[in-house]
Amino acid sequence: MTKRTPQRLAAAAAVLLAAATACTARHDTARPAAHHAHQDSERPASPGTAGGPAVQRGFTLVATGDVLPHTSIIERAHKDAGGRGYDFRPMLAAVKPLVSRADLAICHMETVYGANGGPYTGWPTFKSPPQVAAALAATGYDSCSAASNHTLDDGAAGIRRTLGALDAAGVAHTGSGRTAAESARPAWLKAGSAKVAQLAYTYDTNGFPQPDGQPWAVHLIDEQRIVADARAARRAGADVVVVSIHWGTEWQDAPNDQQLTLGRALTASKTAGRPDIDLILGTHAHIPQAYEKVNGTWIIYGMGDQIAGEMFNPSGAQDDRGNESSIGRFTFAPPARPGRRWTVTKAEFVPQWMDLTVERVVSLPEALRRHPGRADYRAAQQAVRKAVLSRGAAADGLTMAGE
Repeated sequence: MTKRTPQRLAAAAAVLLAAATACTARHDTARPAAHHAHQDSERPASPGTAGGPAVQRGFTLVATGDVLPHTSIIERAHKDAGGRGYDFRPMLAAVKPLVSRADLAICHMETVYGANGGPYTGWPTFKSPPQVAAALAATGYDSCSAASNHTLDDGAAGIRRTLGALDAAGVAHTGSGRTAAESARPAWLKAGSAKVAQLAYTYDTNGFPQPDGQPWAVHLIDEQRIVADARAARRAGADVVVVSIHWGTEWQDAPNDQQLTLGRALTASKTAGRPDIDLILGTHAHIPQAYEKVNGTWIIYGMGDQIAGEMFNPSGAQDDRGNESSIGRFTFAPPARPGRRWTVTKAEFVPQWMDLTVERVVSLPEALRRHPGRADYRAAQQAVRKAVLSRGAAADGLTMAGE
């Protein structure tokens, strides 16, 4: 994790102390009515003609990067709640239309939650307000990966609080667990006619060991395990298997050797000629990384930070790239015959930026339509576009939405 300035942390202390006794009622935990993905549900496909088979329906999947509430972000959510609890919904309001319109929306919850009332902390060991979960639900997210290098920042208690808050908000999760049985399960989701399994893994936990007696608490990257889990999900009925991976080198826009080697191996894995994994979603590097189609399967090496405060690169300089990210959007079509692969018929990305002048996430194409004179928005969009397309994904059909 990138270093935060001591001055910022000290300035937050008084606000957070006062917030510890503030009202912590959740805000608007209702799921958006327009959203269509369902966890653990078996919504029937559209009926076919009389006596004929049911009509299979495709779906769109949207994925976004790291949710990383630094101290300044926590302070802003407290202000947005009028000083009574925490409200993260306004930060995400500008991308809610895009997220909620997708049939399936996946986020990455990098940090763990503290108890209601706090205390809450930013870097280096995070404890975020549990109201983050309600904001993710209100924005339209269906599931979050919950395996990162910060998942053990508060041990087993942090996992328990985080997954409990996501459950209460109606957001599925994978990558960590409160019990061995829970940890072993993917996030099961329904989109279109497809049953989708999401799996999640992280490269490390910042040196924190797995809790005593809970070696399954956080999923660590292991090629054989990932393949085995994907195959088990397929046997359990998954039409589409999505793997979320927390990997890569911070502040490096090019994928590192682990990403390239593991990405090739995972996308090459097949059972009876069918790929075991249908999509790989990467997080961790803090800045946008490339999309690439490898062995016929799309990989996002890194989406960047969706929510983060002011970021400082390894040289100690404030770096706007830490607030840039991409939104991946993939349209899946059903196979022509049962048992074959669901295929991505359209692959898109949307440049996104955490605008720290207002502490809001913005969809850059939409923001530029409304504010064409914003040179900072235009520069951020160009930077995201350059990184995303840096490994030739345009030749395989990846486009920037609206371009």
